[in-house]
Amino acid sequence: MSELSTEYLIESGVHFGHPTQKWNPNFKKFIVGQKNGIHIIDVKQTISNLNLATKELSKIVSNGGNILFVGTKKQAKEVVQESADKCGMFYVNERWLGGTLTNFSTIKRSINRLKVLEKESSDVYKDLTKKELTQLNRERNRLSDLHRGIRDMRYLPSALFIVDANTEKIAILEAQRLGIPVYALVDSNTSPLSVDHAIPGNDDSIKSISAILGHISNVLLEINTEKEEIKNKQNESLKKDVKWVQRKQ
Repeated sequence: MSELSTEYLIESGVHFGHPTQKWNPNFKKFIVGQKNGIHIIDVKQTISNLNLATKELSKIVSNGGNILFVGTKKQAKEVVQESADKCGMFYVNERWLGGTLTNFSTIKRSINRLKVLEKESSDVYKDLTKKELTQLNRERNRLSDLHRGIRDMRYLPSALFIVDANTEKIAILEAQRLGIPVYALVDSNTSPLSVDHAIPGNDDSIKSISAILGHISNVLLEINTEKEEIKNKQNESLKKDVKWVQRKQ
């Protein structure tokens, strides 16, 4: 597993915190100074915490678990989707629906409804007026936007990775209620104590978010690729065994 360099993180602006008057006192241990009224984050601690988080997330995925990436603010949306898609994980980058975790059975029913609406041959489209058809199309589009990143998530996630713990408070509370560990990119205006595993860094810059999530998704992609290769080898071995048995019969 390759490690991000201090230089790369600084080039990505990961070290820039919030204005000093907006800081959270619990973040103090991650601050090395200030410049032009902006707190400067210790990227050495960013690297240390990122490596620890990546190691733990890798272990979860290696054991068959899945990660739900959550980032609904404008700067995070595209990066969250791209990172999750790259490593085959799930994501929420639109509005977090209350109960996404704590009322997952209801969410699954909503997703099943979406899958029905996506089938043009479905009985729900028979003998409809133009107005009724328009209403169903609106419902389908709305559900598609809400569930796009979790439509194939059959079970609760093994862990959450959050971009901006302040914005995603409801998601964090739901995960904590269910005992699901929460990893997060946490800025200087946020208490790192609000999540289980905080990675100190700029959560407002697209470049900074991309640096952190890009690294995590690359590592998880490697894990999934290795798992797929092992699975393919096992399947090939099984086929050879079957052919050998068939020849002996």
